Amino acid sequence: MRQRGRHRRRRRGRAVRAFLAGTALALTAAATMISASQATVTDEGPGALKPLAAATGTGRPGLTQDMVPQADLNRLAGAMGTPVGVGTVLAHADGALRDADDCSTAERADLPVSPAATRAYCWNSGDTEGWQPGAVTTSGDADDDGVWGSNRVVLSAWSATGGTSADQGLARVAFVDANDLGRLSYTWVLLAVPVDGGRDYRGLVSHVSGMVWYQDKLLVTADDGDAAALYVYDMNRVQRADVIGEAVGRTDGGWSAHGSRFVLPAVGSYRLDGTGTPRPTTISLDRSTAPDTLVAGEWTLDGGDRVARLWRFPFSTAAGHAGLLAPGADGRARVSEAYETKLTGVRGVLSYGGAWYVSRAAGAGERHGVLWRQTTAEKDGARAAECGTAGSHACWSTRTESLSYWAETGEVWTQSGRVLFATPLSTLASTASDHPAGMPAQ
Repeated sequence: MRQRGRHRRRRRGRAVRAFLAGTALALTAAATMISASQATVTDEGPGALKPLAAATGTGRPGLTQDMVPQADLNRLAGAMGTPVGVGTVLAHADGALRDADDCSTAERADLPVSPAATRAYCWNSGDTEGWQPGAVTTSGDADDDGVWGSNRVVLSAWSATGGTSADQGLARVAFVDANDLGRLSYTWVLLAVPVDGGRDYRGLVSHVSGMVWYQDKLLVTADDGDAAALYVYDMNRVQRADVIGEAVGRTDGGWSAHGSRFVLPAVGSYRLDGTGTPRPTTISLDRSTAPDTLVAGEWTLDGGDRVARLWRFPFSTAAGHAGLLAPGADGRARVSEAYETKLTGVRGVLSYGGAWYVSRAAGAGERHGVLWRQTTAEKDGARAAECGTAGSHACWSTRTESLSYWAETGEVWTQSGRVLFATPLSTLASTASDHPAGMPAQ
């Protein structure tokens, strides 16, 4: 019986890959109808990355770490009960994603034209209505073997756009059980911030455009209205919510997490270090550096006159600082490298092996965005896939706010709209390097 099950999964896997390939061909055909004006926007290319001198010396931008007092966390855990881990959360699935062949035509339109996705899943509208998708990270970020405990996990962030004014902006994360890639189930966990000395918590109000799970910590971007640039969460400190209701925090009946059965309270944050310090809006992990580094970037408007900056923050290797950024002599986490890209409309950023992958959101009137591969070498400049008869580079997904590389499988995971998908990094690299910007495909 087990052997027959494996054969069924292999046949289904081949069918899904063939289906996705067919979808990519259909999208490529649609891409031939891209107007000349749209092609002009994307074909010029941003050129090579420009190293910034601000990345060296005492004037380097930094982030100040603020940890929640242990007494506050203990007080909250004492009132809510013993914290649980990721495995317990996965065992209480709230729902399941649909496989690619069950996605609608409109949902599949958010997939890239080239390079094509090799895995794709769709969220159910009834469970995500009034919520905006954000960043993605995986257990491949958390541990280099790709597994957290005995589980393979994808984390998908969402922020509320509907409901009452008090609800708007609340952030939650789907803990996706990825042990069986033929059936992804998930559990909602509300992101929170302890208040009143750990006697209560409030919901994190932020569009989570960046998120990295590194070791036992989860780093999450915060919006401009918040004093923090990043919030820090401990993946071993998930708390149960015993009241299923719309409230957030302590209630007369117990603890509520806006409909979720679990809540993750922050254990710390990184605040901006003075005026002019860069605010990360997209982040990812780079395991090809020594030590491992947090890659960060800022969003820019499509067609704007301001260039985007990219940064690298080293992670700490000191005992007792697992998952935290390395502090300098003054205690602040300092940028070790900084670059400038001329690309506008920047959203997701990924760095690996000396190359940077920067996604540009679809502009006005465009159906697809662009994924550029950039380096600091002038001869390489910026490269991107081409699609359509006009040789447009608008081949990527509509709006991917983060990119997460799962080294164990070689895949880059991201999401756009209600579609969660993965594409091999080798495909991104080879597709992008075949046709430098400004050169026709052979």
